[in-house]
Amino acid sequence: MEGVAARVPDPEPDASAAHGRDPEPDGEEAQPRPRTKAAQREATTAALIAAARELFAEHGYAGVGTEEIVKRAGVTRGALYHHFRGGKEELFRAVLVQISAETMQRVVQAAGATDDPFEELVLGSETFLDACMNPEVQRIMLTDGPSVLGWDVWRAIDTDHGLGLLEAAVQHAMDAGRLLPGSPSAVAHVLSGALDEAAMMVARADDPEVARAEMGQTVRRLLEGLRGPTP
Repeated sequence: MEGVAARVPDPEPDASAAHGRDPEPDGEEAQPRPRTKAAQREATTAALIAAARELFAEHGYAGVGTEEIVKRAGVTRGALYHHFRGGKEELFRAVLVQISAETMQRVVQAAGATDDPFEELVLGSETFLDACMNPEVQRIMLTDGPSVLGWDVWRAIDTDHGLGLLEAAVQHAMDAGRLLPGSPSAVAHVLSGALDEAAMMVARADDPEVARAEMGQTVRRLLEGLRGPTP
């Protein structure tokens, strides 16, 4: 995944003064600006998340200071703590949530390429493992995520964005007879745990390409063991 652009539209004139910026001279074409306080808040938050995402991907959580983040975002330290009261850690969590949501969107899109509910699970799993080859995902979501936020918080974010989708896919496959009957919740939890561990192996492997191939084959075998009769 490519880092989100860190540039934010210039704020309203009064906000420019608060940030130490000169208003645009008369006669110059002004850049598009947020027209409401809510739009300004949204733009500032987006700029902070985008800047932090790029820096965390480049240098890791421990290698980035708040001063670097606000400088790249083009805002003040006060703005950072206004929008993210927990400072860098809370901002990191927002970045992780964004990446997790984007990853799940890719999984859903890939799974929709087939009408076979079993192959939906296969394609979704393959797409998730492919995403784990991305250096940004590896560093932020799989390496720094658990260590910075703690396993329970990291797992909760993962559950919020992935487990419900996976359980729905499992239920669909069972209803279609493409998975053996059972508890969709239990199967989804087991598959989610297996995929998370496989992702960790890929992210931390000396040779991610080899690890990706091995994990993909192993997850496929796990799914094959759950498969119902072929239509």
